[in-house]
Amino acid sequence: MMSEMKRVMSVGAHSLDAELLGGPLLLRYAKAGAHVSCIHVTQGRLEDPEATEEAKKAYLAELLETNRKAAQDLGGDATWLGYVSSNMPSTEEFAARMEKIFTDEHVDLVITHWRGSMHPRHIATHDAVTEAVKSMHRKGSNIKLIYGLTFEDLNGFIPQAYFVLSKEEVEQWFKALNEYLVFRGGVNDFPYQQYYPTNLKVRQIESGSNGPTVCYMYASLIENQLW
Repeated sequence: MMSEMKRVMSVGAHSLDAELLGGPLLLRYAKAGAHVSCIHVTQGRLEDPEATEEAKKAYLAELLETNRKAAQDLGGDATWLGYVSSNMPSTEEFAARMEKIFTDEHVDLVITHWRGSMHPRHIATHDAVTEAVKSMHRKGSNIKLIYGLTFEDLNGFIPQAYFVLSKEEVEQWFKALNEYLVFRGGVNDFPYQQYYPTNLKVRQIESGSNGPTVCYMYASLIENQLW
């Protein structure tokens, strides 16, 4: 039951990933009284060899402020784990850190990447989060895990649970996503502004629902239902 979830985290490999993966559920759980968070594993472009230290600091400060604004739009907060692509830890170390965070924060539900991704850090995040949750289950925890959808994680992704969003929820989610320059088309040419609204319509048709729809996938080796 939604009301039973008091602590919810969406864990994304990069800024914007957590909001794409879990944004609709985060805003809905926040409205139900839960404490919700976007967890960002890495921040991009901090390793540009041509960037000065001042430029890197300015870029990071701006991105962290964007993280904060986007999470606030969803009714929650944001945390960066402090990694960049060149200093990613081993799966064991990463999983242990995630387990400590989930345990210390008494997390009820985690949303993260599906493993079928074109991006190695998405895969690393999936592996660490999934292993952390498995370990917690072996110790008797009831923590729940589901996988959200991004355009980079489509290989083998099977929609299994659907949520119909109200007009207001769609607007709230896209307000958060539009905090990011990359989502607004200012970093690369991927058509975020067209893809994600269209996906809401595709999932509506796919599920036979009566409004804009998002989908999630069970962590099938751990869960057999969505909470």
